[in-house]
Amino acid sequence: MKFKITKKTISNIIFTIAIVVLIYPPTRVWVMRQIAFSPSVESVEDREQISTYQWNLRGVNTSDINFESLKGKVIFVNFWATWCPPCKAEMPMIQKLYNDYKDKVAFVFVTNENRETVQSFFQKNQYHLPVYNAISIPPKELTKSNSIPASYLIDKSGNIVVYKVGAADWNSRKTRMLIDNLLTD
Repeated sequence: MKFKITKKTISNIIFTIAIVVLIYPPTRVWVMRQIAFSPSVESVEDREQISTYQWNLRGVNTSDINFESLKGKVIFVNFWATWCPPCKAEMPMIQKLYNDYKDKVAFVFVTNENRETVQSFFQKNQYHLPVYNAISIPPKELTKSNSIPASYLIDKSGNIVVYKVGAADWNSRKTRMLIDNLLTD
């Protein structure tokens, strides 16, 4: 019996490969990283301002803080988890951004996972980001979504300049230019 390659056979093979790629977690993370775009900037008219900075955070791998202590700074807030594929996809790009801006921008990574889980994940992936557990309710403007990752870039006046749900390329030239402009304002 002769085996004939048809268009249907080729499409079935491609479909099978695509399913396998999306099911296997490391490959899924890689695909998400490849399709991540720079986050969009909120128009000036659509920007919300943080109504309160009263938010207590327990340091998982750093000191405890009250969000109030960050008032007047450019702030990057990211809600994430170690088990979340889109979170894993954007983390290397965030780490690169953090490496260059950690002394200029306040980075706040919020998870509900415990110290051991975070430390194991960070050690395995060589991440060095300040992680916190929320011990009080975040400002309502930072609770727009129940999905993760959810990220916010806040200017010195407390305006949410970027709000992004899902993986994003936070290390893009566009994002760096935006942060540089926010730092000089």
